[in-house]
Amino acid sequence: MQKQWESVIGLEVHLQLKTKTKVWCGCSADYDKDPPNTHTCPICLGHPGALPRLNKKVVEYALKGALALNCRINRESGFDRKNYFYPDMPKNYQITQFDRAYAEKGRLEVRLKNGREISVGITKVQIEEDTGKSIHVAHESLMNYNRSGIPLIEIISDPDMRSSEEAYEYLNTLKSVIKYTGISDVSMELGSLRCDANVSVMEKGSPVFGTRVEIKNMNSFKAVARAIDYEIGRQITTLEEGGEIYQETRLWDEDQQITSVMRSKEEAMDYRYFPEPDLLKLVISDEEIEAIRKTLPETKAHKTERFLSDYGISSYDANLISADIELSDYYEAVVKASGNPKAAANWILGDVFRVMKEREIGIEAFPMLPADLGAIIRLIDGGTISGKLGKELFEKKLFDPRSPETIVREDGMSQVSDKSAIEALVNEVLGRSGKMIDDYHAADEGRKPRVLKGLVGQVMKASQGKANPALVTALIEERLRGNE
Repeated sequence: MQKQWESVIGLEVHLQLKTKTKVWCGCSADYDKDPPNTHTCPICLGHPGALPRLNKKVVEYALKGALALNCRINRESGFDRKNYFYPDMPKNYQITQFDRAYAEKGRLEVRLKNGREISVGITKVQIEEDTGKSIHVAHESLMNYNRSGIPLIEIISDPDMRSSEEAYEYLNTLKSVIKYTGISDVSMELGSLRCDANVSVMEKGSPVFGTRVEIKNMNSFKAVARAIDYEIGRQITTLEEGGEIYQETRLWDEDQQITSVMRSKEEAMDYRYFPEPDLLKLVISDEEIEAIRKTLPETKAHKTERFLSDYGISSYDANLISADIELSDYYEAVVKASGNPKAAANWILGDVFRVMKEREIGIEAFPMLPADLGAIIRLIDGGTISGKLGKELFEKKLFDPRSPETIVREDGMSQVSDKSAIEALVNEVLGRSGKMIDDYHAADEGRKPRVLKGLVGQVMKASQGKANPALVTALIEERLRGNE
């Protein structure tokens, strides 16, 4: 009988915290656009005699992240030296938390696309420093230590996921939860979120996990899912062919869509951890925890419920909009400017999403203020322009600095609601649409609206989209009833 296999997945996520300075020194953490090695000092380079000092803001941000993940906060924790020799760490050790993390035993509820929910445990969250960045060109390697000492939190999940889909949705949920706290950009593209996946397979129903393999070098959530799927398949094939899985670190090759061996997996003993002698233990009081807890913003789940009750939009729309705190803020600003929550949701999930996808940008780079989109909705709702002209106005406003009201006035986009003018257009269209009129009268009740919509479209085209569509529809229906 052929064996059945089950995969076991745990994720390790590193998040870069958005503090102004590094974790152990006063060097600016805003280094991206500056020349290499201009944001360094003896402390973040680990010169002999330089003493680190913990950035208080890092602790505040780290607490926010852990509380948002429902973690238990340890009142006392400590820092350790993780020893290894890589050129990206000039002092040959990384200051991290080993067995004395500041937060542990959290939980993240994850909703899958089919509606099923899973609960993923958070083993622990620890504070640590980032390394420098290696740059490989031609036949040499260069080092930029601007990133050295940037504060990170590492979020280690329990091995609770069983498929790439569960891992993918876990990452999306984690990103959304953390982004709400404002402590990190949580962007894989910007490098402020990095993920390693631990994958093993075991015979279905076995109480013993298989040998764990770590995968690195993934640059998107979709790449994480593809790497996990490949690795599951590779391990199952290897085992079924009588081979053996080795504990190792593998790199994901996006071009070839495969993993390959990077190095054999180090154990904790290989790093020779020992307590960091230059830092005091981290002590966090109940009062500090509660003070930070009070600063946490509204959660996504609460915001979704509020959107349902306050704005009456669908559950699907509320979930999509509230998934991103910046998008949800944009939505609420459009609602405030337009007074129309449903239209605001439709515009954002339709045309705004389309433009963001075409330009590969987020809502923070969307080139239209919420007040301007709100004004477009008001112009449509007030009958100044038709819905069709509203679409045209939206496209113009993406490139035009004038206000929507000014564009409508100066470009003659106002809707025509003069009955006699529209009657003339209706007469003209119906006069050359005998076949469509016969078709309308012959159609059953289910098909009549589609034929009517075609006639309305003809009149709207003749008016260059400026005719009041409600008035056009009423006048055509009146004429058609008269012919029955």
